[in-house]
Amino acid sequence: MDLKDIFDKIFEWDKKIILKYNGFGGPKFTFLLRSLSFFGRETVWLLLIWYFFFIWYDPIIFSYLTTTFLIGLLIIAPIKKSFERARPFKTLKAIRVLEPEPTSKSFPSWHAYNVVSQGLLIAYLLNSIFITIIIIIISLLIAFSRIQLGVHYPSDVIIGYFIGIIGFLLSIGILSPLFLRVVEFIEKLTGIEIYYRTLNIFLFENIWYLILCISIFLSIILIASYRRIKERFNKL
Repeated sequence: MDLKDIFDKIFEWDKKIILKYNGFGGPKFTFLLRSLSFFGRETVWLLLIWYFFFIWYDPIIFSYLTTTFLIGLLIIAPIKKSFERARPFKTLKAIRVLEPEPTSKSFPSWHAYNVVSQGLLIAYLLNSIFITIIIIIISLLIAFSRIQLGVHYPSDVIIGYFIGIIGFLLSIGILSPLFLRVVEFIEKLTGIEIYYRTLNIFLFENIWYLILCISIFLSIILIASYRRIKERFNKL
């Protein structure tokens, strides 16, 4: 069996599974999955990175979140560009898209990577078996949501999930501790008195710092919403 035959078999399996589970469970279950799926968006994790740097400074959480996110960016984006796999709703007429149509390519799933890598990271930092179990269950539901909502093939999600585990292990094992050392080194270079794990006093004492924080927050929201805003204006 050559490589083409393997890919053909995977695609046939992909089609069979997504056609079976697209819209599975009815409107209420779809609403639940669509709500949970929001936590797989890059916007959520960018806002958390922003929060733990500018608002409630915690160098450990900031370093680990940032590194895990960047690992995904450096792995997922090139793979998406290389494969350029069309979304299932672009190639299968029977698929119903149950959320706003994504514009990026399908393989692999960013959502699956984010919820697994960052979810495991949160469980690791909290050091709780109970939280770990809850996060695994939620991550599986979010991963399934991408199939049920009609925006990813199963293989997109499985590979995204697998890369998420790799990203998490690379982050906690090698890259995040190194990144944290860099952050700590920069802290010493600045010579500024730093307040840890509390609301940043500059928010109340420095208007320019407050403006900077608000500007970055709005920029993240605007970038996340740009395509949808553009589509709405085009329809007017």
